[in-house]
Amino acid sequence: MRQDNKLSRMLHVLLHMARHNEAFTSEQIAHMLGSNSAVVRRTLAGLRDAGFVASEKGHHGGWRIAKDLNEITLLDIYQGVGVKQLFAIGSGDEHPNCAVEAAVNEELGSVLAEAEQKLLAKFADITLANLAERFDKRASAGSEG
Repeated sequence: MRQDNKLSRMLHVLLHMARHNEAFTSEQIAHMLGSNSAVVRRTLAGLRDAGFVASEKGHHGGWRIAKDLNEITLLDIYQGVGVKQLFAIGSGDEHPNCAVEAAVNEELGSVLAEAEQKLLAKFADITLANLAERFDKRASAGSEG
């Protein structure tokens, strides 16, 4: 199963936006991510709808952060980009005929649900300001990305 990296990629973009305090076009962001501008616009639209970024049309237009970094959590971004599955492990067949597979699925499902709730609770405690602070420390140490 292919790993969904929308969350980490959008966090990357948002931290660059915050650091440079300027609008980034969809094309610039797509180049940064090795993606295409349509995918960028579609992903950022969810963050715009939630009020975390704003888009401006025109010559000096582009995407900007629309809220204070202290007011945006990882959970906010996770929900805004629409990640469908937090973990890439789990059951194969949702309705197995095999009792062994059903027992395994039930146990894995329970464990993964508990882990997901704990992780999402932790996401709610981490703001973009926290990440920006870590980013600034790394950048000043010479490892900007």
